[in-house]
Amino acid sequence: VGASGPILNLLLVLFMGISVGASVMVSQYFGAKDRERLEKTVGTTLTATVVSSIFIMVVGPLITPPVMSALSTPPEIYDMACTYLVILFAGIVGSAFYNILSGVLRGLGDSVTPVVFLIIACLLNIVLDPIFILPWGLNLGAAGAGCATCLSNTVACLYFFVLLFVKRGKTYVCIKPSMFRPSKQIVKGVCGVGIPASIQNLLNVTGMTILNNFTSAYGSDPVAAMGIAQRVNMVPFQIAMGFSQGIMPLISYNYASGNIKRMKKTFTFTAKISLGFILAVMLTFVVAAEPIISMFMKNESIVAYGAAFLRGFCFALPFLCIDFLALGVFQSCGMGMKSFIFAVVRKIVLEIPALFVLNWLFPLYGLAYAQFVAELILGTIAVVVLVRMFRRLEREHAAPYVSDSESVK
Repeated sequence: VGASGPILNLLLVLFMGISVGASVMVSQYFGAKDRERLEKTVGTTLTATVVSSIFIMVVGPLITPPVMSALSTPPEIYDMACTYLVILFAGIVGSAFYNILSGVLRGLGDSVTPVVFLIIACLLNIVLDPIFILPWGLNLGAAGAGCATCLSNTVACLYFFVLLFVKRGKTYVCIKPSMFRPSKQIVKGVCGVGIPASIQNLLNVTGMTILNNFTSAYGSDPVAAMGIAQRVNMVPFQIAMGFSQGIMPLISYNYASGNIKRMKKTFTFTAKISLGFILAVMLTFVVAAEPIISMFMKNESIVAYGAAFLRGFCFALPFLCIDFLALGVFQSCGMGMKSFIFAVVRKIVLEIPALFVLNWLFPLYGLAYAQFVAELILGTIAVVVLVRMFRRLEREHAAPYVSDSESVK
């Protein structure tokens, strides 16, 4: 199952990109009170999900053997990994619809239902895994893991459609045949935001891979320590990304409705909360790096390496938080090219070259500070760009905003 990780990450990145694009478009039309285009966005997105799922179901099994060979999969697990992937490809529809529909619902301001989806899928997967995998159950091994995952995602997806049927007429998410005809404008809008988001996630994976390749030259202990430090640091990393995605529906809604004042307040309020939390985490990592790493490994050498790496990683967190929030604002406003440029500059222009330079100046230990250097520069640029953008938007919407309640009066 672990050997299939790179391919699964690529699939996840694809559907997450479409999900982000759909969420932004839905929020903008929701804010503009354009129900027709909102419904067309949902229909077009669902059509794209069906088409891409069918494509993956057909092409996925065909490319699995050569791709697994190219990834140098060990012979003893090659057949199991291929079987696992083929089963996941066959049941990709459930996972695809989960990601896409979650994005649509978040765009409408409903963040609870996607979490319910996730809880149902995870709990069911935990229950089904031993039944499908272990000898006392169906004894299917890796194939059983794939079957359990597909079935769990499908059940969570069916829950959504049952919920949609129950709430019919009370939600903007509707199933109308006329809305499933793809709209060129909507496809362009979804892709304009979704593709840069996908590339950003791909570059994050690429950066981690290059970092691990540099570390492997120093032996097994540094590699193990780097892996632990990365996983610990991934917790605040994902939380920062969560804050970024959390503000996107609010930013999109207020941007489309012309309420720039509330849009700015949303950003500043979120920035204060997220930065406060991230700074607390950073201080915790600086002070308690050794105890945290020792929770995963008792080897003194690995703990020493891991603590040094974790301290290096954590200094990037505050700047990374600002960078992610800026990307969330750009994507929410449909500025896909701007977010794409930021993603490319972060990894290709700044972080990857910094890995080479810092590893040369400070062998091994300098690697952990490459992200800090990149995020420090990019975070500063992000603040400048955001300040200028908000000033421009405030000038363009200089007329006082009138709320719905005031307009009725």
